[in-house]
Amino acid sequence: MAKMGLAEHGFLIRSVTSGDAAIAAVETAPPDVILLDVLMPGMNGFEVCRRVRTLPTGRQIPIVIATGLDDSESIERAYSDGATAFVNKPINWPLLRHQLRCILRASGDRARLAESEERYALAAAGANDGLWDWNISEQRVYFSPRWREQLKLRESEIGEQMDAWLARIHPDDQLGFRNELNAHLAGDIPKLEVEYRILDRDGDYRWMLCRALAIRDEDGQAYRIAGSQTDITERKQAEERLAHDALHDALTGLANRKLLLERITHSIKLAQRRHHYRFAVAVLDLDRFKCINESLGHRAGDSLIRRVAERIGGHLRASDTLARIGGDEFAILFDDSGEVADLDRLVSRIQREIAQPSVLVNQEVATSASAGIALHAPHYERAEDMLRDAEIAMYHAKGKGRNQHVVFDNGMHDEVSSLLEMEVALRAAVPRQELVLYYQPISRLDDDRIVGLEALLRWQHPQRGLLNPDAFLRVAEESGLIIAIGQWTLREATRQLAGWLAALPQLGDLFVSVNVSNAQFVHPDLVAQVKGALQRTGLEPGRLKLEVTETALIDGTQQATAVLEQLRACGVATAIDDFGSGYCSFNYLHRFSFDSLKIDKAFTQTIDRDPKSREIVRAIVGLAHSLELGIIAEGAETTAAVQCLRELGCDFQQGFAFSRPLSADAVEDLLRSRLPQLPDARHVRHP
Repeated sequence: MAKMGLAEHGFLIRSVTSGDAAIAAVETAPPDVILLDVLMPGMNGFEVCRRVRTLPTGRQIPIVIATGLDDSESIERAYSDGATAFVNKPINWPLLRHQLRCILRASGDRARLAESEERYALAAAGANDGLWDWNISEQRVYFSPRWREQLKLRESEIGEQMDAWLARIHPDDQLGFRNELNAHLAGDIPKLEVEYRILDRDGDYRWMLCRALAIRDEDGQAYRIAGSQTDITERKQAEERLAHDALHDALTGLANRKLLLERITHSIKLAQRRHHYRFAVAVLDLDRFKCINESLGHRAGDSLIRRVAERIGGHLRASDTLARIGGDEFAILFDDSGEVADLDRLVSRIQREIAQPSVLVNQEVATSASAGIALHAPHYERAEDMLRDAEIAMYHAKGKGRNQHVVFDNGMHDEVSSLLEMEVALRAAVPRQELVLYYQPISRLDDDRIVGLEALLRWQHPQRGLLNPDAFLRVAEESGLIIAIGQWTLREATRQLAGWLAALPQLGDLFVSVNVSNAQFVHPDLVAQVKGALQRTGLEPGRLKLEVTETALIDGTQQATAVLEQLRACGVATAIDDFGSGYCSFNYLHRFSFDSLKIDKAFTQTIDRDPKSREIVRAIVGLAHSLELGIIAEGAETTAAVQCLRELGCDFQQGFAFSRPLSADAVEDLLRSRLPQLPDARHVRHP
């Protein structure tokens, strides 16, 4: 009958005539489902069912018992002995076929689920993740030992209730966690993936990444949800450090120029709403700092900067803002500054405090500060203008002698005249061939081989001698001359590299790196200028690398994307300069295509003595390698820093530890002296 009722409809039937034969068949070739009659020769169907369930091969096989007995005692016994289903005789074969198909489908689902859960558990164990499983209908949660270990909890301290978990979540994260969980359970989002903070046994909050997937019934209702928990505290701390450092000075921890300008902007807007509100901005520049720094060393100079920051901060209120905006330059935003006379006395006290002697490297040194003050006035609409006027006043104070302070007034035209004179001189510098390029080598950390050179601009001023960009860059940017200077730099750097390659064909895969200013990056002719420079010199595009700062990417996202894509199409390499110092470094890696990253020197210079800098560099190096990007550490100034970079797996270095910036002639001498060590172009990895 079974063959007629089932085989003709696609079921493969294997018949046995006794209970012993059935048990043997299960042991040797387990079927997908077992159909038992209660009345059989020898042991009955109930006994066969019970014994099958004791076999390793029979524990999960669905068993259907068929009998003419329909009393409740027989039905109860069938299920207690392990039956999956119970059918009455005479058998309704069409109904049984449907039952068997449903049973087989459910059995297959359970098998796949078990396999998936086993695979997931193994993966989670390998990843050191904690596991959790919430039976929604029974309102019980299973937490794996690793889940509890992440929070240092004993089993009795968390129990099996969802509320016990939710109660440990940070108050600021509870709503978001619940919303994401409920959205997934409702089927609004395909999976649960949420980051949140949770309290551990020590009373500390740790960052976790929770991922899970719900299991649903035929109506789509979730009856179970299981997932993993990953401890991401270290990653979050590194990200928070990067975000913090985007707005703060690495040496002192003070606000940087960007954060200061944001707060000045806020004060300007506040003054527009509250007419009696007054505030002021002061800029302080240390006198003789360069002499102290050069005579006692950079470490002593850094120590002095930190001490000065502490001394200034001791005279300020919590609502004021102290910022470091230059090497030895500080700025203060005096919130609700009151009368000018009061402000004058406060700045005098700060200057007296700064002038107190300090002991550095077993030597007593003294410095002072010149200060300029800009008082808020209705005509100020931009924070940059107010800070600029405070700087102008500071330069006037320096002109009067050390340890002076001056309040800006509109009669200070001498400074403006000086800037105009510099602009005129700078405008003539290109045709007079007063601009020159110096080059700083970029070397591989594994063998110190030179792979590239960064072109660095200098101005051979007729009266003031060789000037670094810091002396004239502001004038170049404000006057728009930065575009012409950038074009000249691009032409000269490619011309010089082509000359070296012609004279020294053994140079291998040497490249030149050129900085692109913000204004030049958004200039519509940039790509055409790059192509023209390559065509004139015959350089391979891959030998030119353009360095772009993160600030150049802030505005005009679409334009930035288009420019980078065009440069990539030309074969020109690109790099993010000063990576980690900007506003959203990781975001730029997602949105834009680059070939390499240059770690900001603020991290490199402190890597050998600041564990946080070391971990941030480790994270950046790991990120770059995972994205197959070259990674260059700027500011490698000490042997200790270089050793740290090697240990962290950084690819390339650039800094005083290897070489200071050199003139073109000095570079050629250096290259000639290292010719036997230059890498073969077929084996070098381009950063």
